[in-house]
Amino acid sequence: MDPSTDSLERLVPEALDADDSTGLDTLALHLARYEFAARFARSGARILDMACGVGYGTRLLADRSSGSALGVDLSEEAISHARRSYAREGVDFAVADALEFGEPAGYDLVVSLETVEHVDDPVRLMRRLLELVRPGGVLVASVPTTPSTDVNPHHQSDFTRASFRAMLRDTPAREIDQLFQVQRVPIGGVLMRSEKRMADMRPNLLAYYATHPGSLLRRLASTLRHGFANHYLTLAWRHEA
Repeated sequence: MDPSTDSLERLVPEALDADDSTGLDTLALHLARYEFAARFARSGARILDMACGVGYGTRLLADRSSGSALGVDLSEEAISHARRSYAREGVDFAVADALEFGEPAGYDLVVSLETVEHVDDPVRLMRRLLELVRPGGVLVASVPTTPSTDVNPHHQSDFTRASFRAMLRDTPAREIDQLFQVQRVPIGGVLMRSEKRMADMRPNLLAYYATHPGSLLRRLASTLRHGFANHYLTLAWRHEA
């Protein structure tokens, strides 16, 4: 079974419609994050792509580094697609939970993009990812830093740049680089849900705000400050243990 393409949470590059401007823009942002992460993969590196989706980013990381890469995701449908479309010698895929996945040998580069906002305990996940990085290796992760939990029912936490950085405070992680991205939101398309992926947005948003006033205040403050735009921060940390 192929993964659904009518979701905010699953990008399948070869299934994007030519008129899906939001999906194509989102894909470009994801690819830019993977290119950023690939800069930290030395030749022959062992790479882990946690929450890899359908695997296009895992393949990119391996191709850029001439190393080996393992893509891991909870979705059996996504991993099945990844194996059909992006596997090659040295590029493998597995179904596993990020908090339960283990590898005693560790990895030179661990990448997890747009993942931690989905879990109940993001700090625990981030610290688990750091444990999978060999000393001297690099962890690369990203989150939205404008509100998202109101419109995206799959997201559990909102982040600022400061709160994202704070998750690895008092650990052997030292920040070494960052990538900041802005995605303009086509407000008309969002309100009309005119693109397939928009059907996955939270229904009855006004009712949600009525029971989550803090979320409404965060949305208003973000809109006043940034307009109709999503901001994303990708950080790279070196494991200095």
